Amino acid sequence: MPAPVSRLVAALDRDLPVPLGVQLRGLVEYGIASGELKPGDRLPSVRECADEAGIAPMTVSKVYDELREAGLIATKPGAGTYVAEIAPAGLERMRALRRLQGRVEALFAEADAAGLSAADVANLVSARAARGAPRGLALLFVGVFPDATRGYAEHLARYLEPRDRVEAATIDELRAGKVETRGVDIVVALAHRRAEVEALVGPGVPVVGLSVIPSEETRARLAAIDPMARVGMVSVFPEFVPIMKPGVLRFAPDVADVDIRLLDDPDLDALLRGVDVLVYASGAEAVLTGLPRGAAAIEYRHIPSPHAVREALLPLVEDMRAGLPKENAT
Repeated sequence: MPAPVSRLVAALDRDLPVPLGVQLRGLVEYGIASGELKPGDRLPSVRECADEAGIAPMTVSKVYDELREAGLIATKPGAGTYVAEIAPAGLERMRALRRLQGRVEALFAEADAAGLSAADVANLVSARAARGAPRGLALLFVGVFPDATRGYAEHLARYLEPRDRVEAATIDELRAGKVETRGVDIVVALAHRRAEVEALVGPGVPVVGLSVIPSEETRARLAAIDPMARVGMVSVFPEFVPIMKPGVLRFAPDVADVDIRLLDDPDLDALLRGVDVLVYASGAEAVLTGLPRGAAAIEYRHIPSPHAVREALLPLVEDMRAGLPKENAT
């Protein structure tokens, strides 16, 4: 079994109150979102995965079917199952626009050599005939929870030019038709939600999936936890449970007293009463109302991976800029 997949399967925890099939799907999804599983990485066969994980082949088969329907994995006869390419849909269209721009330049050179004016060919190359600075790009970051999504959008703006604009919206808002996508140049989503967002956006606008990493502030606060502290963790989604616990302990390896619950667990109050530090996933802010006075709270927040931004998004941004018409100078 490939090493990254083997590590993920080894993270399955039978002591957690989450079915193993849900854990397996969550681990694969997060492996893709975090960049640990990369496009083209081979996944084990259903039988190999079942044997390694010690779970029923039917369970693995169901998980693979769900991941395949979500566009996260693909299967080719004779090639096996592998992580699907998460390059943005429409990237080839942007490259075609760039090639076309080169032809426009050549057309103007030919017109000049023939003694023709720009007006003679302006109806064919209006973008080239216009003068002025290129307009800024409009990006839309689509996430799950409002606060976290706004944080993603603000972080992403640091990589762009001042004239660019990054708006934030949730998948629920997009699904409900509350988000206007006309005029949006690029839609950005979490890597494991890219296919879902792409289906909602429809054709014509490229959708880029980005992996994420814990924010610098999150890493620093976790590393500062007293090793003797009683630490509780709360997640909204059951599939995030097997990811959150080892993720937190990676930055607080000496903490031994750890327990984890879902936001809707009936014994959540009992957990809160017994903790010194609460680590809660983004979207689980409601848990703070039941936290005893004196207990510390740390949001387990992520940011877009800098490597993913540079490798998956910025090349598309440059391609898009090359194909944009220019605004008239003021």
